[in-house]
Parts: sequence; C-alpha cells; structure tokens
Amino acid sequence: MHIEYIIPDAWSIIEENWNPDHVKSSESLMSLGNGTMGQRANFEEKYSGATFQGSYIGGVYYPDKTRVGWWKNGYPEYFAKVLNAPSWIGIKVTVNGEKLDLHTCTTVQNFKRTLNMKEGVLYRSFEATLKNGMKVAVNVTRFLSLAIDEIGAIKYEVTPLNQDATISYEPYLDSGITNEDSNWDDQFWNTLSIADEDQHAFIVANTMKTEFHVCTMMSNQLFVEGRPLQLSRKRTEKSSYQGTVGNKQETITYIGHYYETDVKQGETLEIHKFGGYVSDLNHDRETLMTAAKTVLSKAETTGFDALLQQQKEDWAAVWAMADITIEGDVKAQQGIRFNIFQLNQTYSGKDARLNIGPKGFTGEKYGGSTYWDTEAYCIPFYMATKDQGVARNLLTYRYKQLDKAIENAEKLGFTKGAALYPMVTMNGEECHNEWEITFEEIHRNGSMVFAIHNYERFTGDTSYIPEMGLEVIIGVARFWKQRFNWSAAKEKYVMLGVTGPNEYENNVNNNWFTNYLATWCLEYAFAKAHQVKQEHATDYDRIIAKTGLTDAEITEWQSVASQVYFPYSEKYDVFLQQDGFLDKELISVADLPMSERPINQKWSWDRILRSPYIKQADTLQGFYFFEDHFTQEQLEKHFDFYEPFTVHESSLSPCVHAIQAAKLGRMEQAYTFYLRTSRLDLDDYNKEVEEGLHITSMAGTWMSVVEGFGGMRIQEGKLSFEPQIPDAWERYSFKINFRGQTLTVEVAKENTQFSIDQGNDLKILVHGTPVILSEHRTVVV
Repeated sequence: MHIEYIIPDAWSIIEENWNPDHVKSSESLMSLGNGTMGQRANFEEKYSGATFQGSYIGGVYYPDKTRVGWWKNGYPEYFAKVLNAPSWIGIKVTVNGEKLDLHTCTTVQNFKRTLNMKEGVLYRSFEATLKNGMKVAVNVTRFLSLAIDEIGAIKYEVTPLNQDATISYEPYLDSGITNEDSNWDDQFWNTLSIADEDQHAFIVANTMKTEFHVCTMMSNQLFVEGRPLQLSRKRTEKSSYQGTVGNKQETITYIGHYYETDVKQGETLEIHKFGGYVSDLNHDRETLMTAAKTVLSKAETTGFDALLQQQKEDWAAVWAMADITIEGDVKAQQGIRFNIFQLNQTYSGKDARLNIGPKGFTGEKYGGSTYWDTEAYCIPFYMATKDQGVARNLLTYRYKQLDKAIENAEKLGFTKGAALYPMVTMNGEECHNEWEITFEEIHRNGSMVFAIHNYERFTGDTSYIPEMGLEVIIGVARFWKQRFNWSAAKEKYVMLGVTGPNEYENNVNNNWFTNYLATWCLEYAFAKAHQVKQEHATDYDRIIAKTGLTDAEITEWQSVASQVYFPYSEKYDVFLQQDGFLDKELISVADLPMSERPINQKWSWDRILRSPYIKQADTLQGFYFFEDHFTQEQLEKHFDFYEPFTVHESSLSPCVHAIQAAKLGRMEQAYTFYLRTSRLDLDDYNKEVEEGLHITSMAGTWMSVVEGFGGMRIQEGKLSFEPQIPDAWERYSFKINFRGQTLTVEVAKENTQFSIDQGNDLKILVHGTPVILSEHRTVVV
C-alpha cells in the first residue's frame, strides 16, 4: 500500500503532522461536496508547494477537442472535461508583512486536518513560525452547505503567539484558473465582468463553446475575539491574458478585498467568508449577480454558526438512513462511512439533470458526468438509502438522452432506431476518445436495461417501463440485434471486435459477459414488449407509433437470443472470458512479483494484452448480475478459475469478488476484498489517489456489506437475507428503504435482528425461511 498516514477513526478522516508529500493526496481524501458543487481540500491561504487546485460545479463542462495520434472514422469530436471553476476559497494572509505559506514556514507544529464525516465539515489547525520569526496559531473550519447548496462557508482564525502583530486578510475570487486535465491547454473560461459592493464581490464568467454562465461570489465579515470588526477595505485586482490564440487581451480575472489590523499577542482575528456559485442552470442568465446577492444575503442573515449547526443536522438526517455501523473493526468502519459520505456529497438526487461522475467533485480524470458505473453499481445504493424517486431520476436521465444514444449508434452505421449509450457523456453524446473503449466496450448498453430491471424488481414500481423504460429497452435491443452476426462456421450468432469489462483485453471476439448480457437484453425486451402490450395498451400504442416497432421485429429478437454462441472450456468446465483465452500463458497473480504491480504502471500495453491478467471482474460480473441463472457449483468453478488471474486494478472489481466470496462462504477472502474496496482510496491501493477519488466504486463497497455479508437479494418481490459476519467484527447493522418501509438489520455472531419502523407487516426471507415483521417489534433469528 502506498499511504498509511490516515489515522483510523470511526467518524473522521484525520491527518496529523505536517508532511508536504501528503498534500495532494489529502486534497483528494478530504474533498467536500453537496451534490450541486464540490472542491478539493486545497488550503485557503497561499501554498507554493505541489498542489492540485480544483473546484467544480455539477453539470458545467467543456468539450475539449479530441486528441489522438491516429484519427479513426467515428471518433467523438471532443472529450468532455469536468471544469476547474473560478476559485472562491482563497484568503491571502500576512503577518507583519510576511505571507503565511506552509511551504516556506521555518517550522510547522501540531498540524491536524480532520474531515468530520458525521457533520460534513473540514477542520484544520496548526502552529507555524514564519520566516520573519512570527509564530501564529491557525484554525480553519469549512463546509459546503446542504441547506443552501449554492453556498460554502469558511471561518479562518489567526492568533499571534509570540508578540503583537499586524495581520492582513485578503479574501479573493479568481477566474484566471486552468485545468489539470486538458488536451490542448485551451482557455476554458471567459471572464465577462467583475464587481464589488460593500463586503461583497462577484465575477461573472462563461465557459467557452458550451456557454454556461456562472457568477462566482463572496462576502466577508471580520471579528476580533468574537467581536464584529469594522475595517475599511482596499480593492485589489489582477489581470491575465484571455482569448483565442492570436487574439488574446489582458482581462481582469481576480478581485480581492484587503483588510489590515493590529492584533495583540494571544488574541484571535477571524474572518467569515461565504462563497460559491450561481449558474444559468438554475437562474436567468441576465440576473445572475442579483441571484448571487440573494444567496449571500440568506447566508449572512443565517450566520456562520447557525449555518454550521444546520449542516450538522442535515448530515444527521442523511446518516439516519444511510449509515452502516461496524463494531470491533475501526478501519472497516472508517472505510464504509468514507464511501457513504462521498457518495452523498456527490449526488443528492434533487436534480435529474445531474449524475454521478467517476471522480465526483474530487478531480478531473476520466471526464464526463456519467459512465455505466451508475447503472451497474450506484443505483442499488441510492434505491436502498433514499426515496425511490432518486433512483428513478437516474433512469430518467438516461431516458432523456435516448435520442442522443440513437445518434451515437447512427454514427457507427446502425439503423432503425438502434441506440448505443455512451461510455462517457455529459449530454448524451459519446465523448470518450480511446477506440477500444468508445467503439468496443459496448456492454455498457446492457447495463442501461439491467438497471431498469433492477429498479422494477426492487421498488415494485411498474409504471416506469410503460412510461419511459420500454423505449430505452427497444433501442438497446435493436442495437444488439444488429451487432450480432451469423457465423456459418459455428452456426450461431457471434459478436466480434469487442472489449469486455476487463479492459486488459481489447478487440476480442465473443466476450462472454457481453454476449450473455446482450442475449438477456433481447429476451427481456421480448417479454416486456408483450407485457406492456397486454397491461398498458395506451402506452404501447404511443410507443409503437413513436418507434415503428413491429411484432415481426420482436420475434426476431427472441430468435437471435436463442442462437447465441458462448465460448466454453470442456477441460475446465467454465465459460471462457472470450475466444482464445486459453491460448494465453496462464500464470496466476500469486506468481507475479509485487515489484511489477500495478501492471498498468509497470508494463507496456502490448505485454498487458498478451497476459491473462484481468483488470476487473468480467465473466464474474455476469455471474453477479445474473446470479440466479447459475448454480452455486457453477459460481464456485468460475470464481476459482478467474479470481487467481484478477489484479483488481479497476476500482469496480473488488466489490464483486467480495460479494461472491461471501456467497461461497469464504468470509476471510470476502473480508480481504471488502477492505480493499472500502479503503481503496484511504490506503491508495492503486497509487493514484492524488488525482481524485473513485466515487462510483464506493457504491460497490456498500454492496459488499449489504449484498455480500448481509446476503440481501430480491426473491419473488421479497427481501431475502443470508447474513454472515467477518471474524474481525463484533456486529454490524444497516438500513434498507424498501417500498416505503425502513428495515433495520443488525447482525451479530450469535444472531441477526430485524425490525421495521412503521407501516404494514413486511414479509421477508431469512436463509430461505419466511419471517413476518411488524412495526416496533424486533425479530431475532
């Protein structure tokens, strides 16, 4: 493991002792978000050491022109960049004329940074000796409000320790920022106007090409020893060159408010800074500054302390439903809460235009706002820990992009309404620019349909498919029908030139997972089309008129599905990941020196492609999706065959293996996989945490506990459990929001307790035996 400096704690992510080598990693690990915006845990004061500055606004992006060495027909024209937004958090600090900068201080003592996940608040404190000999104590509190989701708040305190001092604060806004991730070093933001009024300041800027308009704002209040301090301010400005190449001009992109005062030794000077963004996603473009003033006024009227208390109460409400408790294993407890916390920071479910990016608000890698991760991993978490409307919003997001999915397929030569959902997208267009992913990792299409199936079986909501879902199912079925081709040699339908979930195998034939998922989609489409026709005739007539679907086409889906080829090994009695897998030299991961891992950082791509090593669960992903299609013996054979070749260098891999190891009763192995998925970022398994967190895989961590150790499944419309407990744990508990009722499950070594808070009796299955739950009565099994 790469980093081990995070102190184990049940409710907090804690860093102690100053180490510049940890700055960028901690900026990721202690990121903040509220579903609308987010930011890395950058220092407010100037820091001249290595840092990755990042603030992000949900839904705002830039179409960075694709950059490839060899253009292939059909490439997306752009790769969507999550934009580093204008910064509002900055506060320059000087003490007796010397800038406070942890990189240049002569000593830094008692450094502590704490992300309190229970409260949704970031705390930082330290004592520093500046180059001029001044010693100061600094305490900082920062959060992004859940209650007013366009506002963040900072309380910054400086106390001179060894003598009286003249201290200045310069809170500022800066739109002259750049992205860490950029193809051509384009200018992403264009500054339109800068203004200030009393203790307020504003920068209005728009994104190039996409024309999102954003007003970045701040207001400032100063106090000494808790008493309001009225100081005159001086406006400061800075310019940078903005514009297109050959047409750049100097533009003011920075505005600061400079305050200076004398402070006695031992007294504390503090500033309360409110800041954030209003955008034309939610406000009229012409009145952004007015909207910003209204938001700032609301925050100021509430006040820092009251807004902080509201933050604690709002997070308490989130945890009341989403928390998983683990007793006896503090690292496991810290891991699961970290994952749940980051998921809730990234997506609240309030805005159906937003989705769950793989880095959330913690970094820029991967681009795009959504991958197939949402449908395959995230929807179960949001279904079970929030109102079902949140999951429905995620499905609606894809439905609204169906036309774009049809366009994506048309660009590749597919016809008649076939839909190919993108690997990476912001608005429904494909914007991923690696050919082996963009063109060939098409299994993502099936995840759109599987998510609809998963939603219906969990929530019991039968209205989504006739209202919206069937149109998606039809488009995907049409794609699979055309993507298969008949092999005269095999006398079966085959699928050539694909990449499965295991991206360490590109351009293969007959990836088993892709073939199986596509076959299921065709069968599911056949069944649902007939069901909607029989039960929702009006909706069916509307869909037929819109899509041109015919009975003959539906029959063709079933015909193709019944004749698909699946690679299989008689010798090992397993389905093969793809044609030719057994031609590889089958050396297990156990025989791979740790010095050569991760192989994606140590090996050439050619060597990886020729190896048997699996980046993430591939065939086993199919066994996870369709567990009830296979026997326990089949699962065991496939797990034992593929797990030894899996290097888990995708964040999405360990959770599937944890669930399946638990299903097989291999709790020690399941526990090891659980720790890997829950502490993937905290312990930096893949040596890349400074680039941002793996947000979507965090939902898999939740699945590892609930579906793995808790054994939760849906069987014939009922919740079913087969609970187990790792040896390292004394007990654990979780809650499930199931069809309007909240079920609490508490698992100990000696028994499992089930209860519901209110409502009608709920019938569940425990190890296959029916159990009836009534409100306010605990059942012990």
